[in-house]
Amino acid sequence: MNFVAEALNLSKFSAERLFERGILKKAFVKSEVFPDLIDAYRIEKKFGIYEEGTVVIKGKDGLKVVRGFPKIKRILALEAGIKKHFGDREIAVEEKMNGYNVRVVKVGNDIYAITRRGLICPYTTEKVREKIPVDFFEEYANFMLCCEAVGNASPYVADHYGIEGLEFFVFDIRDCRTNVALGIEEKERILRRYKIKAVEILKKCRASKVEEIKRVLEELNSKKREGIVLKDLEMKLEPLKYTTSFANCSDLAYAFRFFEEYSRDFMLARIIREAFQAFEFGYSEERALRLGKSILEAAIESIKKVKSGEEVLETNRLVFSSEKVYEAFKMHLKLLGIAFRELEVKKSERGLEVVIARVMRATTDRVKSLLQGNTW
Repeated sequence: MNFVAEALNLSKFSAERLFERGILKKAFVKSEVFPDLIDAYRIEKKFGIYEEGTVVIKGKDGLKVVRGFPKIKRILALEAGIKKHFGDREIAVEEKMNGYNVRVVKVGNDIYAITRRGLICPYTTEKVREKIPVDFFEEYANFMLCCEAVGNASPYVADHYGIEGLEFFVFDIRDCRTNVALGIEEKERILRRYKIKAVEILKKCRASKVEEIKRVLEELNSKKREGIVLKDLEMKLEPLKYTTSFANCSDLAYAFRFFEEYSRDFMLARIIREAFQAFEFGYSEERALRLGKSILEAAIESIKKVKSGEEVLETNRLVFSSEKVYEAFKMHLKLLGIAFRELEVKKSERGLEVVIARVMRATTDRVKSLLQGNTW
């Protein structure tokens, strides 16, 4: 705990109090996969200037503070929100990809992958080492690559892109300690130089060109994509995000399939987003039907499963390069408090192929209780 106090400029007593209050938590499980890590803690809730997900690492090469992702504010009224926030600045319209957020950093001799909540994930670490060139960090040792992890081998989010395996698309390059982001054009130059994949910038335009931005959104919606992030080219202003109707309904379908695992606020927020979008882009019976079906069909699917004697599960097929990474990943899931079941484990020419099912215990139990005639 002394190293956390030193890194965050706190007293030892203050650091210990943060741990006792559950604000500081362990950030990784001990494993051969993490040879450069001596110890690491994550900040579970925002504390002072430090965002949720900030990680303090004691590595073989010293102490490192990796700041959490700054929360990106969302607008529901697209035209009014853009004009109020950006005026008539030049902005980038970047695709908001539907994956899971990863920060890639170098500690000691290798690179490590940190998820949004500040956990150093063994599976994701294995994959970034296959995809991200360590050379980048020789020149930018104090920076982190902020990526969206996407593909059919994602352990956390379903694939909507038809990507085999797991790929990483960088959306920001940030200073680990200050969280200051490089400007858009500098970021693009660096990523091209190191041949690192980037989230696509769909358009650069004046913020006043709202109709053009709406057309970008409509095209994304037709392709079943998640949405956009609007960024000042110099990254001096905070970005804004806006999601498509497809994303709203897709989130609702997921939440209602596992309705007891998700809060009412999560569900209501997406319904309200869809209402504002229908108001601004145009209401139609097709839109209303899509929204209703995303809710009802997903919930009914779970009810049918439990009625037939099955559990409500979320299944992922993952490929590990070695058994030691798989063992570390199972310990990682336990650290997260995730109940899971192994459905299949086999060796192939691709590596160790595993099918893991996350058991949605709360939804399964609630549906079973209601089907037995118990009250809500």
